[in-house]
Amino acid sequence: MSVILEFTIETDAFELGRVLARPPPHGHIELERVIPTQSNLMPFLWVTGVDTDAFEASVREQPSIKTIHALDHVEGSTLYRIEWATRPADILAALADADAVVLEASGDGVWEFRVRFPDHDKLSTFHNAIIKEDIPIHIDRTYTLSEPTATGHPLGLTTGQREALVLALNWGYFASPSETSLDDIADELGISRQAVSKRIRRGNETVLRKTLLSSAEDFT
Repeated sequence: MSVILEFTIETDAFELGRVLARPPPHGHIELERVIPTQSNLMPFLWVTGVDTDAFEASVREQPSIKTIHALDHVEGSTLYRIEWATRPADILAALADADAVVLEASGDGVWEFRVRFPDHDKLSTFHNAIIKEDIPIHIDRTYTLSEPTATGHPLGLTTGQREALVLALNWGYFASPSETSLDDIADELGISRQAVSKRIRRGNETVLRKTLLSSAEDFT
């Protein structure tokens, strides 16, 4: 049975975080959903709210990066593909060695990961690797998709998405007219406006897919 792990890691605690945090100041960075392999660790990422020319030049200057390519531009965000000059021997390698699928990963000072392992043995492989390499992660939650919770089966929200949605709901963000703003919610959570916007949008999509599409047959 597959296992979902949610964890956070400081930007300066792993190579990709350090590379992407170099000057100029970055906006919000989100990794594409991907299965890391031994030769291809986290190659695709979305970047929002940066000077793209300066960002690309900064990344190319890093010794561990061979090159970076801009692939697409959508609504103020740019999709990049990076090529490593040297294979990172940290959290990315540990995920690849454990056959993990990165479901979500984004960074805005602190990186949040949501990953799926094929089984508990692979999760143990990952856990042993980070202990051996002394990689400082903070585990937020571990669960299987079939595990019931106090409110039923999990909706698949990350801890960050749930936190943003609950705050937005309690503060009247979804009211008409809205009683608060994304900036207010971002300030409360200590993250950027772009980051909280993505959490709310992704969280809403996840909840709607789980609640509406799973019961679509009731309306056919």
